[in-house]
Amino acid sequence: MKIFVDADSCPAQARELVLRTAARTGIQAVFAANRPIPGIAGKNAVMELCPPGEGAADNRIVELAQKGDLALTRDIPLASRLVEKGIMALDDRGGVYTAENIKERLSLRNFTVALAENGMGIERTANYGKKELKMFADSLDRTLTRLMRINTN
Repeated sequence: MKIFVDADSCPAQARELVLRTAARTGIQAVFAANRPIPGIAGKNAVMELCPPGEGAADNRIVELAQKGDLALTRDIPLASRLVEKGIMALDDRGGVYTAENIKERLSLRNFTVALAENGMGIERTANYGKKELKMFADSLDRTLTRLMRINTN
């Protein structure tokens, strides 16, 4: 089992939590981005440097991830591709992407993008604090526990 992180958009606090989790559990964490991300080091941490270009890191994550792995991303189109492949996916606030909710999330995301493209964008919550990190940490622990049970059966 591996944890794949869409590292470009992942908050630093969430990346640090994944690094600690990887060191504690022995699960390899692969951080994919098309630029070096500071602080990606330590036991079981790998930086997958992707070529420049739109979607290169997303494509690499989809290419490498296998059933039984976990992916972390706030990119809903990437999450959709992963869910289609049978990969468990979380966002950095602890939300779980599933086959049951991904189409709705993707539709809402596309609607929001269309609004923004037409100059009617809505405000986004940019804060990432203790509350969001706690929700992510709890969801990460629950999901890893579930995956470990599934992978050992």
